[in-house]
Amino acid sequence: MPVVSSTEFDRGPNSESISSQRRAGVCMHLSSLPGPHGIGTIGAPARRFVDTLTAMGQSVWQFLPLGPTGYGDSPYQALSTFAGNEMLIDIGDLVELGLLTSQETRPLLDLPAGSVDYGALQPLKTSLLTRAAERFSHRADASLRQELDEFIAASDTLWLHDYALFQILKTQHELVSWTAWDEAYAERADGVLGVLERDHAETIASVKLVQFLFHRQWQALRAYAGEKGVVLFGDMPIYVALDSADAWARPELLQLERGGLPTQVAGVPPDYFSEDGQLWGNPLYDWSHHDATAYRWWVSRLRHCMQMMDLVRIDHFRGFEAYWSVPAAAETARDGAWIKGPGDKLFDAMRQALGTLPIVAEDLGVITDEVNELRRRQGFPGMKVLQFLIAEPDFDPGEIGEDCVCYTGTHDNDTVMGWFSGGPGDVRSSEEIQANQDAVLKRTGGSAQTVHLDLIRMALESAAATAVVPMQDYLGLGSEARMNIPGTASGNWCWRLEPDLLSEELIQTAAAMAAAAGRS
Repeated sequence: MPVVSSTEFDRGPNSESISSQRRAGVCMHLSSLPGPHGIGTIGAPARRFVDTLTAMGQSVWQFLPLGPTGYGDSPYQALSTFAGNEMLIDIGDLVELGLLTSQETRPLLDLPAGSVDYGALQPLKTSLLTRAAERFSHRADASLRQELDEFIAASDTLWLHDYALFQILKTQHELVSWTAWDEAYAERADGVLGVLERDHAETIASVKLVQFLFHRQWQALRAYAGEKGVVLFGDMPIYVALDSADAWARPELLQLERGGLPTQVAGVPPDYFSEDGQLWGNPLYDWSHHDATAYRWWVSRLRHCMQMMDLVRIDHFRGFEAYWSVPAAAETARDGAWIKGPGDKLFDAMRQALGTLPIVAEDLGVITDEVNELRRRQGFPGMKVLQFLIAEPDFDPGEIGEDCVCYTGTHDNDTVMGWFSGGPGDVRSSEEIQANQDAVLKRTGGSAQTVHLDLIRMALESAAATAVVPMQDYLGLGSEARMNIPGTASGNWCWRLEPDLLSEELIQTAAAMAAAAGRS
């Protein structure tokens, strides 16, 4: 299995035809895949899901960011924008390689099948991955060792070595943010990293090898999806997390003071959903530095994404036109202000370096004419979410154009059934929920029992080039299957698909709906 060089831009087998075909897809993160080891993985379970998608008449698989998660387990607050989430590595593949035994993996079989228990999973799986890494040099053949060497050579300078050091130091500092580390380590003082490299050479090699195992399995999945005609549709958060290898190793990219503390942080202003706005806390970019370096880091970031997927959604696209900047000491996002972003200059630089940019712009929320004009000038599809639109008095499904991806809902929304009934945490009043229900039933001509299928059909029948439906909506599940509730710090990202929920009847229904809408 060849390793794709991190310096080689590879669009993948499906990229050229993404925007020229009517496609249907499913949104489900890798962690939600069924399987025996406590979390969905990128090995055989992922390949089986590709087969399921083709049986359902779907040719797009959308998933969440793939980076290693930190506190709160959010894929949108990754410890690295380049590294892969080690928890998604397939254990069965490591058994086949002779790096683990079936007996050693048995503790994972006791983990729940319908959800991810991150607290129980992470120490068990980390121990197994460390054990597999220790055995690699003795059990891997020459070809596999050569693949490892090529991966390290291609990735080390860009991100891999710094990520390994970051993980070691984070463990030494009891997992606290790097801004609270000993000053010499936080500021990468001369000499201290050299001592760390000397004293922890084996651990550094182990971290790199585990990342290689993720990379190798992912490339096998990408090749398999390509053979089946399934587009891998990924997700890139606009911001990096403060507690990340990116911020620690490259503080010049961000608006950070000495010691790593941000001067300004990201968020969004008050709106219907939050009277105080949302204070995300991510450090903001120093766009003057990026401009002075011809956006080199962004080019590397997008190149890395496109080596892994055929299409990528960039979260919070409006932040490239203007971003909400909040003083780091502020208690809410109310005190922020709009600051102009890089706009066309960023995307022009990436296009000059990489050619065609297979990007979808997340343009939800309060979007200005300037943001819409930026997206259109760059030729990026936007997003339309039926949960936000269908109950509006002036909504016309015919106004959903081709230059968008149409969704029933997203990972940040309740499921269609939960939203329709007014699930836990719904900010609408009971009167608003009832009015929405009446409007939806009138517009679809369906019933409360079939509303999920009615909205799916509306998305598929729209003019949008691509229609994507969360797996929970195909299954008709309620709020108990919700993936994330924004603004809450626990209990999210846990839902998993149990195999018996996906019946042959449902697969055939999905295929028939895709075919009827001309999306097979």
